[in-house]
Amino acid sequence: MSALADLPLLSSGKVREIYDLGDELLLVASDRVSTYDVVHPTTIPDKGSVLTGLSAYWFDQTADLIPGHVVSLTDGVPDEARGRGMVVRKLEMLPVECVVRGYISGSGWKEYQQSRSICGIELPAGLTESDKLPEPIFTPTTKANVGHDEAVDFDGAVKLVGDRELAERARDLSIAVYKRAAAHALERGIILADTKFELGLDADGVLTLGDEVCTPDSSRFWPADQYEPGKGQPSFDKQFVRDWASSTGWDRTPPAPAIPDEIVAKTRDKYREAYELITGEPLEAWLRRTGAA
Repeated sequence: MSALADLPLLSSGKVREIYDLGDELLLVASDRVSTYDVVHPTTIPDKGSVLTGLSAYWFDQTADLIPGHVVSLTDGVPDEARGRGMVVRKLEMLPVECVVRGYISGSGWKEYQQSRSICGIELPAGLTESDKLPEPIFTPTTKANVGHDEAVDFDGAVKLVGDRELAERARDLSIAVYKRAAAHALERGIILADTKFELGLDADGVLTLGDEVCTPDSSRFWPADQYEPGKGQPSFDKQFVRDWASSTGWDRTPPAPAIPDEIVAKTRDKYREAYELITGEPLEAWLRRTGAA
C-alpha cells in the first residue's frame, strides 16, 4: 500500500489533506486545530480520528436520506492515516456551505439582535441567546478561499448554485439530515445547535453528502443536561479552544498562540466524549475497526 508521502497531494487545508487517487480521493483529517481561521501550532491528540469516525457514523445513519461520498474506510487508506482517512468519490461541490441552525447562537444571534432575522428569514420577536428556533432554518454562506465565509439569503444561494431546483434540494436535504442527527444526538444527551454540510454532484449528477458530517469542528454541540437559554452554552466542540484563545488577548491574526497542555487535555477529552456519547462506543473500537490500533 502506498504511503501518504507517495500520493499526489491535491490540497492542504486548516484541518484536512486531500490526496488524488485517480477516480477517487483520500481525505485525511489531522489533529490540527484552528480558531478564527488561523491554525494553532499545537495539535489535539485523537482529534482527526474523532472527526473521521463521527463522520463515518453519520454518513451511515443518514444514507437513506442522501447518499454519502465514502467508498472505504480501510481499503486504499495508508497505514499512517488509518482511523483518520477515508477514500471518497470525487464530487462537483456546490459553491455554498449548507448551514442549518436549530438554535440561535453565534453570528446568527448577532444578526437577529440587529434585524430580527437570519439570512433573510424573519424570526419571532423576543428570542434570547441559545433559544431553540420554532423550526430549523437553512442559512447558507459563501465559500471563501481566503478570509471568512459570508452569509447569504436563499436567493443569494440560488445565484451561486445557478439552479433554483438544485438549491432547493440542497436546502431540504440539509434540513432533513440535521433533523435526523439532532434527534439522535439529543437522545444521547447532546444538543446539536447548528451545523454545516458540504454537498456536491457525483459523476451521475446525484446530489451527495461530502466532506465531514456533524462533527465537533463543523457543529455546535451542547450538553443537554446543562442547557440554559439566555446565555452562551458550555460545549463539546472547539468553542472551548476559541474561548481560551479569545481570553489571551490574541488579535486573531497569524501566528496563533500555542495552546497550554491543560487546554489540550480538556479539549481532547471533549472530542472523545462527543464521539462516545453519540456512537455509543469507545473511540478505541473505531481505531481497532479501521486498523489504527
